[in-house]
Amino acid sequence: MKKTSLLLILCLLGIFLYAQKHPPKVKPADPPAPYGPVPTPAQVEWQKMEMNLFCHFGPNTFTGLEWGEGTETEDIFNPTALDCNQWVSVAKNAGFQGIILTAKHHDGFCLWPNPQSRHTVRQSAWRNGKGDVLKELSEACKRGGVKFGIYISPWDRNAPTYGTEKYNKVFLKTLRHAHKHYGPIFEQWFDGANGEGPNGKRQVYDWKRFNAQTLKLQPNAVIFSDVGPGCRWVGNEEGTCGRTCWSRLDIEGLEPGKNAPSQDTLNAGNYNGACWIPAETDVSIRPGWFWRESEHPKSVQELLRIYYNSVGRNSLLLLNVPPDNRGLIPAEDSLRLMEFRAALDSIFAHDLAKDVKTICVSNFRRIHKPDQTGNCYSWRNTVFPEPYCGFSLIDGDDNTYWCADDTITNGWVEIQFYEPKTFNRVMLQEYIPLGQRVERFHVEVEDDNGNWRTIASETTIGYKRIVLTETVTTKKVRIVIDKSRACIVLNRVGLFMDNVLLEGN
Repeated sequence: MKKTSLLLILCLLGIFLYAQKHPPKVKPADPPAPYGPVPTPAQVEWQKMEMNLFCHFGPNTFTGLEWGEGTETEDIFNPTALDCNQWVSVAKNAGFQGIILTAKHHDGFCLWPNPQSRHTVRQSAWRNGKGDVLKELSEACKRGGVKFGIYISPWDRNAPTYGTEKYNKVFLKTLRHAHKHYGPIFEQWFDGANGEGPNGKRQVYDWKRFNAQTLKLQPNAVIFSDVGPGCRWVGNEEGTCGRTCWSRLDIEGLEPGKNAPSQDTLNAGNYNGACWIPAETDVSIRPGWFWRESEHPKSVQELLRIYYNSVGRNSLLLLNVPPDNRGLIPAEDSLRLMEFRAALDSIFAHDLAKDVKTICVSNFRRIHKPDQTGNCYSWRNTVFPEPYCGFSLIDGDDNTYWCADDTITNGWVEIQFYEPKTFNRVMLQEYIPLGQRVERFHVEVEDDNGNWRTIASETTIGYKRIVLTETVTTKKVRIVIDKSRACIVLNRVGLFMDNVLLEGN
C-alpha cells in the first residue's frame, strides 16, 4: 500500500514537472483588424531606419552655388581625395542607417557615366574620365552595411531635350541605367523642381511612368516626392514635422511641384487620407545644401531639437551632410555627428520604463484563462503573460503590442516603480503594420499625496512620438489615450532623462 502511494505521488510529481516545462498551447485572442491604410513591409522597414544621411555633392561643391546653371565645365568636378568608405564609416558610427546621394542635381551633371548625357564624370578630367561616384558609394555601402539611395532630379538645365516630350524618354533611360547598374536602392528621391523661371523651359513630367519603372527595377525602393507614393516631403527645410502628424495623405489629382499638397498638409498629413505616405524631414547640418568653406555645422543642441521635431513626431530624419571639395566629409561635421550620437546614446541608453514594479492597463484582449484575472503584470514574476497585455509595451519586442478589445477607443497604461524615478522624455510607439489610430493622449504623474497631475497633452503618435516634458520625479506614471480611431494598439512605452539639452540651454 505504501509503495503504491509513493508511486502515485512520483507519477503526479512527474506530470506536474512536465506541465511546468511544457505548458499547453492556448490559442490567443484574434489580433485586431487593420485600420485604414497601412504601410507596405518596405515602408515599415524604412520608418524603422529613423535617420539617414543626405549627401549633396557635384559641381556646386566647387562653385559655391546652390543651383547650378548647367553650363559649368565638366572639369570643375575634381574631388582629389574622394573616399566613399569614409562617408559610410561616418554614417555608421553616427547611427545613420542609409545614405542618399545627389546623383544628378538640377544642373544635370551626373556623378556616374550616364549614357543619356554628355554632362557627366566621363567627360571630366577627374580620374581620366573613368570615375564613378555612384559605383564607389554603392559598393562602400554594401561593405559597410549601410543602405544606398539616390536623388535624381527630373529638372535638367543642361539637357537639350528638356521642355519636350522627348525628355521624358531620356529621363526614363537615365533612371533605368542607374537602377539597373547600382543598388539595391532603398529610396529614390524625387523633387518637383521644374523650369528656369517664368519664361524658361517647362517640362510636363510623366510621374506615373517614372514611378512604375522605378518600382519594376527596384521593387523595395521607397519613392520620395511631395505625394510619395512611398514617403512625402514634410513641407519645410527647417527640420520640423507637425505636432500633429498623420502618415495618411490624399493624393488624388495632385503631383510633385506646383500641384502638390499645401505645406501645412504635408506637415500634418490628412486625418482621413486614403494612402499611407509617411513624412520625411530633410534638413542640412550646415546653412546650405552644398559644402562651402565659410559655413559650419549646427550645434548638438540644434541637432537634438531637430531629432525631437522629426523622429520624435512620427517622421524620418534625412540629415544633409555635404562632402567637401576633396570628396570627404569634413572633420568638423564628422565630429559634430559623433557628438550627436553620444548625446542620443546618453539620453536613450537606459529606459526607466523597464525598471518597473508593475505595469497595468485599463483593458486588453485576453486569452480568457480562468487563472488569469486583472490587468496588472509585474516585470519579473509573470512567466507567461497574456500576448496583448501591458507587459508587451516594455518587453523590447517590435512585434508585440498592447491591444484593447475592439470596442475600446480610450484607456490608460499605468507604470509603478519600486522607487521614485526622474525623467523628462516620454516615448510612445504604435504598431503601425495595423495602421495609425491614436488621435489624442496625455501624460500624468502621481505626486507624494497620491494626486495625479497632467504634465503633457499631445495628439498623434504613429511610429514614434517623443514627448518633451518638465523634469519630474515620481513613483507612478500614467499614459492616457483620450481618443483612438479604432481599438488601441501600442507597441512601446519608454521613459528617459535628457540632461544634454537642459545643459545646452
